[in-house]
Amino acid sequence: MAAIVLFHSVYGFRSLERDAAARLRAAGHEVVTPDLYEGGVGQTIEEGFAIREEIGRAELCRRAEKAVADLPASAVLGGFSMGAGIAASLWPSRPQTSGMLLLHGTAEIPANAREGIPVQVHLADPDEYEPADEVAAWRAHAARANISLEVFLYPGVGHLYTDPSLPDYDAKAAEATWSRVDAFLAAL
Repeated sequence: MAAIVLFHSVYGFRSLERDAAARLRAAGHEVVTPDLYEGGVGQTIEEGFAIREEIGRAELCRRAEKAVADLPASAVLGGFSMGAGIAASLWPSRPQTSGMLLLHGTAEIPANAREGIPVQVHLADPDEYEPADEVAAWRAHAARANISLEVFLYPGVGHLYTDPSLPDYDAKAAEATWSRVDAFLAAL
């Protein structure tokens, strides 16, 4: 089974991440879910963005690096929305990662991305934070980088559609996502 790190969304560490980790642990995976906000939680997305801005991206990335320091080099890097970007910030320094799991967001593909590395992406369609033209450009970049990319689009759902605590939640799309995630991790 896989060792996995899952970084939280801009809201902070909440039930979404705890429940996802519990689900993955029940499947036999080792899961780490760092709290990059150190207890801070936004009750609204605007509050989440305010916390993120107060801490700053550089500090969030430093906290993420510290959180994975004791994990195997092969640990899967994953995250929800903002957390996908945080996971990708670690990708260049962890080229032996078994895979990238990007939920509700895309992230920069490093120049040293290992050819054939499995990357799975799950996005709302459309998604206000991941416009279709940007996703198309990102997919083209991924193709040039020769990574093993799977992108799943979920029409008509909100951005964080796997989060039962938000109006975006879509049970059918969430279950399809988790089924695909299970298959992805099982194949690593």
